[in-house]
Amino acid sequence: MIKIYTFLKKSIDSLFETEKLLKQSPRGSVHLIRHKASGKKYVFRQYAGSCEVYKKLIAVKCPYLPQIAEAAEENGRSAVLEEYISGDSLAFLIQGVRLTVDETKKIITHICKALWVLHSMGVVHRDIKPENVIIRGSDAVLIDFDASRTYKPELDNDTQVMGTTGYAAPEQFGINQTDARADIYSLGVMMNIMLTGMHPTKKLASGKMGRIIQKCTMTSPDKRYQSVLRLMDAL
Repeated sequence: MIKIYTFLKKSIDSLFETEKLLKQSPRGSVHLIRHKASGKKYVFRQYAGSCEVYKKLIAVKCPYLPQIAEAAEENGRSAVLEEYISGDSLAFLIQGVRLTVDETKKIITHICKALWVLHSMGVVHRDIKPENVIIRGSDAVLIDFDASRTYKPELDNDTQVMGTTGYAAPEQFGINQTDARADIYSLGVMMNIMLTGMHPTKKLASGKMGRIIQKCTMTSPDKRYQSVLRLMDAL
């Protein structure tokens, strides 16, 4: 029997054409590909690590998450075929621009709804940042689950340090195991950058939004909002 990883890679080679390289790192690559028959575009990821989270997302339909078509793993390497989200990244849109409070609230609320789906499955994204948010029409879509993991109650800390410096919560660097509150920390940092262009340690947003961001980014997870639902209530 052909292993699903090998079958998936052979199918990609025979049924799709590569349009361009979207991202390359020591860990893997992300390509934009096009189905030869239909012309529909997809994202194809190959990276070192588990695709456990992508497999969980195959059955999920949410307007704020990409649809995962297939995911396979073999000898520590993963391959994922997913929906291509057409639009600009939040990182691109906020270059030299500050968003209004209402614009920020709308985008963060959409990402909270995406995270509620993930967190309900025990999944922590672990890499919330403007580069991983695509604005598709009026919706904000959270992408890239390569760093994501499933919370495991029996562990004291994460087995692998992942995340982006500046956005990652302190516990992502080996202090404790990460849970949903690590994503809330990253959301707080992202919110502040959307509003001020700076990390909250350098310049905190003013007024109520500043107070919400401050609570999101507390060093102790116990002092943050304990769920994205609580954060949405505050917003």
